[in-house]
Amino acid sequence: MTNSVFRRVPNALALATVMMVAALALAACGDRGGTDSAPQPGDSAVAKVDGETVWASDVKREAVAQGLIGEGEPLDVSSDLFRRVLDEVVDQKLLAAEALKRKLDKDPVAQKRLAAARERILGDMLVESVVSDAVNDNAIRGLYQEQLKLAKQSEEVRARQIVVAGQADAQAIAKLIATGASFEALAMERSTDTATRFNGGDLGYFTADVMPEVYATNLKGAKVGDIVGPFAVEGGWAILKVEDKRLEQPITFEAARPQIVRFLTYDQVRDLLEKLRSKAKVQTLIGQPQDVPGRPQEPADAPKTAPATPVPAAPAAPAAPAKAAKP
Repeated sequence: MTNSVFRRVPNALALATVMMVAALALAACGDRGGTDSAPQPGDSAVAKVDGETVWASDVKREAVAQGLIGEGEPLDVSSDLFRRVLDEVVDQKLLAAEALKRKLDKDPVAQKRLAAARERILGDMLVESVVSDAVNDNAIRGLYQEQLKLAKQSEEVRARQIVVAGQADAQAIAKLIATGASFEALAMERSTDTATRFNGGDLGYFTADVMPEVYATNLKGAKVGDIVGPFAVEGGWAILKVEDKRLEQPITFEAARPQIVRFLTYDQVRDLLEKLRSKAKVQTLIGQPQDVPGRPQEPADAPKTAPATPVPAAPAAPAAPAKAAKP
């Protein structure tokens, strides 16, 4: 497999991830509703706390902040999850009201924390605004098509395996197969690989690069219908049967979309911060950290633009012999 924008996004998303998580968490700590008019069309009042309205959107926002549902996912007001989160929102309102009664908001430390939370929320709102304008369907599809054109399709193999403890057992099974015995039946009866044994040893479709090297070596040049092995593997000896070969399928737009969105989001956030920093006067008043042997190193910055490399195929094969690949 080759690297692509989709494969390297998780390493490049540290900043975007932090900012998005902060957005969700701070949204939950920010405006909890409380007005008598619906904060958004179709919203409904679900509770009152000392006369202050709790809206369904307040509960849903809290559920998103806690990671209980995804952004944009529905949350049925009759569900147990909704009622549980509603109870938490009510508790938060009661705690906040009591804190105000005790004038904890007048404490200098509390005021600093409230000011910091306000700054974060405003920053998150700016990020959301910039991202929503730039990360649209045209941009997402455009990057997908660009990467798709560069894709190189590798060959996928579908194979079955039988794994046994010793070489003698493996050779005996190979002789049975040579005389016409069913590979699938023998896999179910004798294979020690629990991940594939009960489906006749089926490994599914995979590319050679995702399998242990010994598998790739022995499958090289094998044709459909060939029996390969026995050969030594971790934990025993394996025999393979090549069931099919095909060109690997490129990742679908639906599967790639979340990765593309994350990449474009990161790109927009980084560009925004670079512009803001270039216009601001930022002075760091602390010294550089000492170079301590063994201290973890920060990862290098990711390239600014998507690399001109192919779209990867959809996830396929097992990382080890005991795991089956995609169907």
